[in-house]
Amino acid sequence: MSGWLVTEAAALYMGIPPRTYGALQVKLRESLVTRALVLPIQQFIHIQGISSIFLLAAAVIALVWANSPWHDSYHHVWEMELQLSRLQLPVHAWINDALMAIFFFLVGMEIKHEIVHGELADIRRAALPVFGALGGMIVPALLFAVVNRGQPGQHGWGIPMATDIAFSLGVLGMVKGIPSDLKVFLLTLAIADDIGAIIVIAVFYSGSLDRGALLVGIVILAVIALLLKLGISRPVTYFVLGVGFWIAILRSGVHATIAGVILGFLVPTTAPLSLEQFQNMATDMARRFRDAMAKGDERTAKSVLGRFDALLNNTESAAERLTRLLNDWVSFLVLPLFALANAGVTFSGGAWGELLTSRIAWGIVVGLVVGKPLGIVGCAKLAQIVGLARVPEGVSWKQLTAVGLLAGIGFTVSIFISSLAFDDPAHLMEAKTAVLAASVVAGVLGYLALRDANSRQKSGFTADQEPQSPVPPTAKEA
Repeated sequence: MSGWLVTEAAALYMGIPPRTYGALQVKLRESLVTRALVLPIQQFIHIQGISSIFLLAAAVIALVWANSPWHDSYHHVWEMELQLSRLQLPVHAWINDALMAIFFFLVGMEIKHEIVHGELADIRRAALPVFGALGGMIVPALLFAVVNRGQPGQHGWGIPMATDIAFSLGVLGMVKGIPSDLKVFLLTLAIADDIGAIIVIAVFYSGSLDRGALLVGIVILAVIALLLKLGISRPVTYFVLGVGFWIAILRSGVHATIAGVILGFLVPTTAPLSLEQFQNMATDMARRFRDAMAKGDERTAKSVLGRFDALLNNTESAAERLTRLLNDWVSFLVLPLFALANAGVTFSGGAWGELLTSRIAWGIVVGLVVGKPLGIVGCAKLAQIVGLARVPEGVSWKQLTAVGLLAGIGFTVSIFISSLAFDDPAHLMEAKTAVLAASVVAGVLGYLALRDANSRQKSGFTADQEPQSPVPPTAKEA
């Protein structure tokens, strides 16, 4: 295999989006910067699980910084006021309300894509993880509510409901030979979980409503929907309207990240032109281009190229294009910044003793580590028994239980909900610490359980069966 093909195969293997790599490929022969810098960076950031490592590193840095001799500077940095135009917010609010709205914008597009084209489009295949996700939200919330009944921290019941997609999929990817259906189960579970978390944030963790600002937001949303219906495709127009909608939602009292989700749901997920249609049209246009060039008709040739440009753009949906453009920025800037700004818990001398007796902390730990797998496996099993869902072929219940444990990695969204649930610094510290501890425990237990279940599956018997002692051969067989 030539070096060119090796490079191409390696790039695609590492997960660089095909269209992104195709654009780089044009520049590889001519641009030293592309060969020496851009392509290696693209290969690195698309290594499976690398974004999770960056997210974890940011959380560790935050913890070290917040408990170092410079801990005052940690809190000072995030409390500084930053003004853009006439909107003034602390730095941490810009991260939690603005940058995280971009994250939830991507989540909204992903959910819509799954509903229209993906796993959630096939109700029979989606039933098992959807029922599992439902149980994985209800049981942890109930366990937290029981532990904190009548206590000041009872408002935090939504914290252990969340699953961190990046970390859970990252740990799953560390175990070799995982069935593809198991990955699909976890991804669909996490997406359904995100839908639940979004609803909980919108309904239970938003402030009092400002009806005037909400009305402005609804009007802007109607304008965006109308422009999409008319086929207007100017990105700047939608950017300005999107920012206006975000500000209106921020002023209305509904949490601003919900604006990102709603806008994500509006983005078209179906390309105007299928690849088959493009193939048929492009073949004819390529012939016309050759004929024009043969005749020296440069004007017609350029006209054909203009049509090619429009056709190429129409083979990719707006959601695919935006995801390709934003995904790396969210994975390697937005989420690490969020972890850096929110995971820094400062521990005083008696903090650990308080944590051990904190109902908030125990509610979160029990909810994530025990409630998640219990709810996911219990509801999935119930759905199978009553005939509403079926287990994918080649996937065992022990593997599903391991995935249930992995779903206890709450991290990003759990910390996010913690910051919405508690204004008291002590309660917030207890919640964040418990989320971090529970996520580590759930990740380790899930990895060990998954590795064990997978090795049993490869040994020739299902993970739901115990190996049986060999039966002595009869005299005839001997």
